Amino acid sequence: MTMAAMAFVFGMSSCSSSDDDAPETPLAEQVAGSYSGNEIFVVDNEESSNETKTYKLTKITDASVDLQIPEVGMGMMTIPSFPIKGISLSKDGNTVKGKLASYEGSVKGADGSDKAYTITDLTALFSDKTVVVTYSLKYGRMPFPFTCTFTGNRSN
Repeated sequence: MTMAAMAFVFGMSSCSSSDDDAPETPLAEQVAGSYSGNEIFVVDNEESSNETKTYKLTKITDASVDLQIPEVGMGMMTIPSFPIKGISLSKDGNTVKGKLASYEGSVKGADGSDKAYTITDLTALFSDKTVVVTYSLKYGRMPFPFTCTFTGNRSN
């Protein structure tokens, strides 16, 4: 009788072969990579640049990424490529969201001098292989901030 009871208990328990128990890939791994698409810079309500660019996201932790913004402009009016570090990620349904209130850094400008920049109100929305990034950029001594919107598709 004991053997029958044990057979019943062990027979009713089973190893799960379901993928439902598999851990979810960390958010940063889900979104890290290169995205190519359209970048629009607006300053003082005037579009100053509308170009195809590639944004690169690098995993820093399971829930944060760094973003490399490509250069924009030309000649002495070039804003060099610059990093935005520590973008926090969260998930809402099938959408991964990136948020960063503010980031400050400096880069070498076209004239070779250090130029300070400040990023504010950065938002990144990832859905499938598409990203939309918006942020405000204050660069050097420019009197007005740039507003940037990038929409791209994952290229790797």
